[in-house]
Amino acid sequence: MKRRDFIRTIGLTSVAITSMQCGFLNKNIRQPNIVYILADDLGWSELGCYGNSFNETPNLDKLAKQGMRFTNAYAAAPVCSPYRASLMSGQYPARIGVTDYLRSDTDWHLPETMITLPELFQKSGYKTGMTGKWHLSGYDNDGVKSGPGMHGFDEVMISEQTGIASGSYFHPYDKVDKEIEPVLGKNEYLTERLNYEAIQFIDRNKNKPFFLYKSHYSVHTRLDGIPEIVKYFESKPGAGKKKNNPHLAAMLKIIDDGVGMIMQKLETLGIADNTIFIFTSDNGGESQVTSNAPLRAGKSCTYEGGIREPLIVRWPGVINDGSVCDIPTMNIDFYPSFAEIIGSSEKPSHHIDGISIVPLLKGGQLMERPFYWHYPLNKPHFLGGVSSGAVRLGNWKLIEYFENQSMELYNLADDIGESTNLADKYPEKVIKLHKLLSEWREDVSAIIPDGQAYAKP
Repeated sequence: MKRRDFIRTIGLTSVAITSMQCGFLNKNIRQPNIVYILADDLGWSELGCYGNSFNETPNLDKLAKQGMRFTNAYAAAPVCSPYRASLMSGQYPARIGVTDYLRSDTDWHLPETMITLPELFQKSGYKTGMTGKWHLSGYDNDGVKSGPGMHGFDEVMISEQTGIASGSYFHPYDKVDKEIEPVLGKNEYLTERLNYEAIQFIDRNKNKPFFLYKSHYSVHTRLDGIPEIVKYFESKPGAGKKKNNPHLAAMLKIIDDGVGMIMQKLETLGIADNTIFIFTSDNGGESQVTSNAPLRAGKSCTYEGGIREPLIVRWPGVINDGSVCDIPTMNIDFYPSFAEIIGSSEKPSHHIDGISIVPLLKGGQLMERPFYWHYPLNKPHFLGGVSSGAVRLGNWKLIEYFENQSMELYNLADDIGESTNLADKYPEKVIKLHKLLSEWREDVSAIIPDGQAYAKP
């Protein structure tokens, strides 16, 4: 499969994002800070507030009690790079031209001519900072080819330089800058360092509006928790490997600790009430080391276990405490949502696929809309995913497989685990959804590997 030139996919449609007419746009009221925390490979059912009774996530559970928990939040893809590209652009991965995770030798990267999400913040007077994983470029002898500093981040901390896979979670780190010295003692733990850097960024920028993108490497395999914390979880009843994994639980605990640290720092500085706090994940959990039950499968699959994510949003004074939103959303929605929230008058030169979810945050509704996934593969993913596409409209979801043009239909309201294929029972639903999927693929110029084919509409 030949990768299209990404630049060819932008500049086709100009979409103006309407400024939000809210009180904080008054010149006398400071724009809200935004903290966006992204976990890596964290499944939908790993947090206590999503029903997990083994992992311990008290700070995230507290965040959910103080904000809104989404039950139908989706990633734009079942692997990480497409998610991140969509977050930065507000576009579907197929439109962007990146539909799988980026290898170290790729030439692809976000073009510097594109107005990315952090650049949107910069143009509205924000200080922007990123700590952690980028994974939106290839690497060469000089490090990352087109890093986050070239796409709108004023400060970049502890970001990878030589790739992603099998990196060390303990200092000295072998994927980030090797010259980084520990500040938290011998055998410094990477996730704790990210927590530390996030706090430092907030301290440095407390007197101005800021956007912090805290992008964790954890809980991506290889799983490697702090030994004494791993031992604690190993001693808990029900500890296992694919369910209640002690290493995953230990790694998640440090992520949760960081959430608590940031919550406390915001309170101490007196800016918590003017800070929007978001926590989510980039795709489903790896099925080799965890279970995403009741969802089916996990990372690399277009079943719900690969694409449905935890999402918590706290916005004091706007979101009611303990809210739950069942309306489907996708991470492509954050670009237009943030643009509205900060009152951006910028008009991106690229097409925006997402819509603002501000009405949902205020307790309102959105019109029903379809959601699409396009995940073409030359060969099956080592975690089980195969070349496929999917569409969800309302409670109905259709999955199409490109290698044999077969289709599966599920009613997610009755069958969240996608256990009963209803394609033969409801052929009219298959036709309707497949037509939507086919038309969308044509609109975004979606491609598949040679030798595979779409089913005929």
